[in-house]
Formats: sequence, structure tokens, C-alpha cells
Amino acid sequence: MYKAAGPAWHKQDREQGLLPAGLRNVDTQSTWSKSGYRGWVQGYRLLLQGLAFPEPVPVFATWRPNNGNEAKLAIEALEAGRLKVTDVLLGDEAFGVGPFPRRYEEAGGWVLSPKQLPRERRSWKDDLYDYRKETIESLFQRVIQAADLKQCQVRGEGRNGAFVLTGVWLYQICFLADYGEGKPPGHVKEHLDCARWRIPSG
Repeated sequence: MYKAAGPAWHKQDREQGLLPAGLRNVDTQSTWSKSGYRGWVQGYRLLLQGLAFPEPVPVFATWRPNNGNEAKLAIEALEAGRLKVTDVLLGDEAFGVGPFPRRYEEAGGWVLSPKQLPRERRSWKDDLYDYRKETIESLFQRVIQAADLKQCQVRGEGRNGAFVLTGVWLYQICFLADYGEGKPPGHVKEHLDCARWRIPSG
């Protein structure tokens, strides 16, 4: 989730279409959603699919309202042929319930989320899912760091989406260039830093 620029526009006022007096520069297109580790966030959502093998790299990304159901958005992308079908999709809990696992299986893949992990004892499924934390979680951080976009910089869904998705695209290009030269994934940040303009201070 990407936090919207500007002040918070709370639910009660939103439902009535009221902007309190003195509340300026509100991103009225942003929406609220709750994260287990970040709490409530007003903003937008990046849905990102990345490869885990042989190296973590984005293969699909879409920018959506923050209150959109991730699994539903993934089904829409799957039906449109945009979401990549891999042998195994390692997703969080939202992807392990509802119709998404069945739809993905029908397309030729298999979903593994915390909902599919055995409760009684640890198995190879746990080991495989743990690999997601080592690869995909770090991929998210590198994509964010590559363009230095941790939250929204402007107002509006389309403009913020252009910034964030361009950052994902830029990461892909730099990753592929570095991968072809045999450089590790972590080199992308260094690769981008070398390309930034250096403005003397003072």
C-alpha cells in the first residue's frame, strides 16, 4: 500500500461527501484499507507478481484503489491474460481463500498461501513458502528503493500510478541489464544511483 499525499479524509466525512473546513490538498480519489503491520492507510495499492526462481524480478504489476480485494483483482488480471501462470504461486492469505485458488489451478498453476500450509506439523510446503519471505519481500523493498517511492508524491490515482508503475518498469530494465552481465539483484540500486543527477549542496 502507498500512503496518499496530503491530509487524511476520514470515513464519516467521506460518506457524506464533506471536506472539513481548513482541510486542504486532500487526495479525494484515495481510499482506506487496513494492513496487518501498518494499520489503516489512506492511499492506493500496487499488486505485484514476481518470479522467485531463478532470481526475483517483477513479471506483472497493476495499480488499483487501496480498498480493492487483491484476490479479485488477480482474478480479473488472470482472465484478461495479464497475470502470469506459473507452476506455483506463493501468495499471502488473501490469495488462499475464495475462488482464486481454483481459478488459478484451472489456468494450470497451483496456489500456496498460509491457508494451504499444514497445521499439524511442518512440511516441505512450509519450507517453500518461507522462500517467499527471502525473495519476494526483498523484491518489494528493492522496487521501492529503486525509484525512492515509499508513498505517493502527487494527488490522483492515474498520476500516482504512472510514478509507481514506471518505477517497476525501470527496475525490470535495470535488473535485466545487470542479470545479463552476471551481476546480483542487489546491484540494481547501485546501478540506478550511478544514473542519478548529482546536484551540489549549498
